[in-house]
Amino acid sequence: MSASSGRVGLVIVSHSDLIARGIVELAAQMAPDVALVAAGGTKEGRIGTDFDRVMDGIRHADQGAGAVLVCDLGSAVLTAESAIEFVEPERAGRLRVADAPIVEGAVAAAVAAQTGDSLDAVLRAARSAAGHAVADGAADSAGADRYVREATLINDEGLHARPAAEFVRLASEFDAKVTVNGKDAKSLLGIMSLGLLKGARVEIASDRDGAAAVDALVSLVESGFGEGGAG
Repeated sequence: MSASSGRVGLVIVSHSDLIARGIVELAAQMAPDVALVAAGGTKEGRIGTDFDRVMDGIRHADQGAGAVLVCDLGSAVLTAESAIEFVEPERAGRLRVADAPIVEGAVAAAVAAQTGDSLDAVLRAARSAAGHAVADGAADSAGADRYVREATLINDEGLHARPAAEFVRLASEFDAKVTVNGKDAKSLLGIMSLGLLKGARVEIASDRDGAAAVDALVSLVESGFGEGGAG
């Protein structure tokens, strides 16, 4: 677990301790400054959920900015909601339970939290994994008003989870709306859905006010995300 008081934390509530810890390990690769807590299985090491583990997870994940609880199955949601009812009212007001696929939702939420998004924005990111909040990001402007550049993926694994998260974090540093092959450059799941492999051409676009963002993202792609693989 890593933590930052300025960021929203995450609690992964799973029926399996191994699954919860594995998701935390995965998400931590993309969100090293976010408090990520595994609350899976029972104290006896069996499959199930544990009220006390969830309560402890909430205490560690909420460093002042709140926490989102991402759950796997229905009873995990019930355990999470029950735990929230028992925390102090001030803390309960900054806790949310995400209705989202646990792996994809946790990863998307972790990236949003890493970029410093608000509690509700992190919740929306988690829910986007269910497919009802990721929209194509077609540029609002057309023709001469657009600023478009292309780049080629040179890293061996293409735009997989880690470089995609790095791409999203950089895009989120700019106010401009930017797209990559028509997808919102600030949507991790949208970008990963493109399935871009080594050698793929990516079109990064914005309006003229977003030129700096486009240039920065092109430079990131051309650098290979620090993974090499250009040979």
